[in-house]
Amino acid sequence: MLAYVDAALGSVPASGSLPARHMQLVRPSEAYLTSFKQALARGWSPDSERGPAAAAEQLDRIESDAMAFIAAFDDHEAKGPPIELPDGSFAARLPGFQRWIWDGEFAGSIGLRWRPGTIALPPYCLGHIGYGVVPWKRRRGYATRALKLMLPMARQEGLPFVEITTDIDNFASQNVIVANGGVLAETFIKPAAFGSKPGFRYRIYLA
Repeated sequence: MLAYVDAALGSVPASGSLPARHMQLVRPSEAYLTSFKQALARGWSPDSERGPAAAAEQLDRIESDAMAFIAAFDDHEAKGPPIELPDGSFAARLPGFQRWIWDGEFAGSIGLRWRPGTIALPPYCLGHIGYGVVPWKRRRGYATRALKLMLPMARQEGLPFVEITTDIDNFASQNVIVANGGVLAETFIKPAAFGSKPGFRYRIYLA
């Protein structure tokens, strides 16, 4: 999956919502698939760069082979097909896995990817961790807690730190990263496949 951050993420509790501590990360499975499909049909996309096209592709894959679709979320050996970039080009898949954000129903997703033997990532992969919360469950602290829960998993993979990128005007996502110990490492220009836009690269140390 591509690195992504959700432009409307936040950590301010919504009135009447469950506190973020009731949210958990779950391994994608058939038990959660119906709620995941409902989120796709409702307009959420797992890829903020490719938007509805990515959502439609996932619904097609579920219809074709639901169990294979679920299994692909854990791909520690990068056996899956190449990934499609926003400009329509393709790049080699990295080892990684995803977890779904769950509060009794599907609330979003968060993924980790890495490059074996090095902490460096190829230019087309914008960060080690990407996440997104469905629009109707934002501002509940879910993104902040999801990232907190993912960091120990990154440590288990032997990563000394993770890098996460965000648009320079994505203040909500920047707050999520900083709340988890992130520090601004640099301002950079995204690759042409991502529109050559400026972005921030944050680093969270795991030691």
